[in-house]
Amino acid sequence: MKLTQKKIDDYNIELTITEDAAAFEKAIKQSAKVLGQRVNIPGFRKGKVPLKILEKHVGKDAIINEASEALLQRSTREALRILNLVPVSENKANVVTNEEGKDFVFTLTFTPYPKATLGEYKNLDAEKVVEPVSDEDVDKQVEALRTHHANLIDAAEGDAIVDGDFITLDYTGTVDGEKFAGGEAKDQPLEIGAHKFIGDFEEQLIGAKVGDERTVKVTFPDDYHAKDVAGRDAEFACKINSIKHRELPELNDEFVQKFTTFKTIDEYKANIRKNLETNAERRAVEAQREAVLDKAVENMTVDVPPVMIENRVTQLINEMSAQLQASGMNVEQYMAFSGLTMDKLRENYQESAKKAVLRDIMLGKVADLENISVTQPELDYEVAMMSQMYQTPPKQIIKYLQDSGQILSVAATIRRRKAMKFIFDNMAGAKEAVKEEPAAKEEVKSEAAPVEETKEN
Repeated sequence: MKLTQKKIDDYNIELTITEDAAAFEKAIKQSAKVLGQRVNIPGFRKGKVPLKILEKHVGKDAIINEASEALLQRSTREALRILNLVPVSENKANVVTNEEGKDFVFTLTFTPYPKATLGEYKNLDAEKVVEPVSDEDVDKQVEALRTHHANLIDAAEGDAIVDGDFITLDYTGTVDGEKFAGGEAKDQPLEIGAHKFIGDFEEQLIGAKVGDERTVKVTFPDDYHAKDVAGRDAEFACKINSIKHRELPELNDEFVQKFTTFKTIDEYKANIRKNLETNAERRAVEAQREAVLDKAVENMTVDVPPVMIENRVTQLINEMSAQLQASGMNVEQYMAFSGLTMDKLRENYQESAKKAVLRDIMLGKVADLENISVTQPELDYEVAMMSQMYQTPPKQIIKYLQDSGQILSVAATIRRRKAMKFIFDNMAGAKEAVKEEPAAKEEVKSEAAPVEETKEN
């Protein structure tokens, strides 16, 4: 095999791959055998058809094309292995010469995985900021429990709407004096202060009584899903039909005993404070680690091919689509509701996609330099977790990963996760290593194919 490499632009290269005539002749004979197994020719058993007879039956071009495709695929894999190149875009293959008796020559055009140079990724530091828990924070949790168990009572005659009330109302909306689609309702339920309506719609109803009529003025957001009213001023003629006040239960030890596992208010509040402080500590650690990873990325030198970012945008949209489908929606419905086009949706994901790609490149490079690999038990454990998540037997998970070519992708994800842990364990002032991800349980039988070493370029 002869290989020549040419740079097309900042991100794309062209490989010219040459297999000698002998290799092509061998491929032709092998392809003839394969075709001979597929066709029925009277007087001959499958696989025993002489080449000349087969040529007359299927045509010489069919054999040549079969051989070309087989050799192209084989040679591509070998060339990428020799040159240690990983395409991040689709390979565009072009056969230059595939004539019998001559060298087989073809070109490959693609975007290779970018070369990255790491800066400092050990002994990095970032400030850990733990938000203090105030008495007000604790009281909010207590009030949330009271609100959850509140009773709704009809407002007394002459009572006015206050924040937190539940009302029903009729309304008719107009823009420039004209009604618009979806701007009218009868006996619409509304919780004052929940901010389910746009702007300060709800606040403008405070003080009104049953039977009162009020004109509410609001401005629709520029990104409102209904494009005909987006960004425009509107007026709503409202009439209050009913008012219900929220009656909160009295806060005492009896209330706490009834709705929690604690005996006193003080015990309940102490537990709330402890949980809030634990959550504040967790958020602080997460933010600190995020900052450390961002620093490691900032210290890296790499020119990211645009196709990698676009591929990640597509992945993020596919993930969003799966989440929408789980809730009974699809991407088209979401875009119609939000007033977005696919181009705008992709634009919205650009920044997060770029950040994710840069982080993956950095973690992959760290894994290379620190000789981080993936063990079979780790892959088995990942499969077991996927099996539980999707409620699918491990064998089916493995079959899907193998058929879709995602085994190495799963292994690469585990490898990057281990690289991330390495960075955290080597942060400046790190006192103890992050607890290791549990290894595969003994009862988890290995179903996965052996893990091949996965390296980032």
